[in-house]
Amino acid sequence: MLLSLKEFWTEATFYKLLKFGAVGLSGVVVDFAFTYFFKEIVKIQKYVANCIGFTVAATTNYILNRIWTFNSHNPDIAVEYLRFFIVSLLGLGINSLVLWLLVSKFRWNFYFSKLIAIGVTMIWNFIANLVYTFH
Repeated sequence: MLLSLKEFWTEATFYKLLKFGAVGLSGVVVDFAFTYFFKEIVKIQKYVANCIGFTVAATTNYILNRIWTFNSHNPDIAVEYLRFFIVSLLGLGINSLVLWLLVSKFRWNFYFSKLIAIGVTMIWNFIANLVYTFH
């Protein structure tokens, strides 16, 4: 059953989007902190450190979104977490693709393009998590 845009885009959905954005910002901080720690302090290879940062941030984002944004009571946490992580990985791919297209093909500024890519990815992640992970 498909919902109309009016049925989908409610005040409650809007507040969930705001919460999702706040959790996402906290995830950026977690990602950078763990990546920095493992790369600069522990001296792990930068791409491995980046994977650690991404994974820790995705995990904290899952926990915060489960409790605060979507108020999930699903007892099958492992499946729900796996769905969230898959959505996050797909979001990473979308982010990278949008960034590459805007910078390489359209010759836009890297950081402006990164902002656009983050926005596109956030919408993807929110909708996918709303209808797939935390349905």
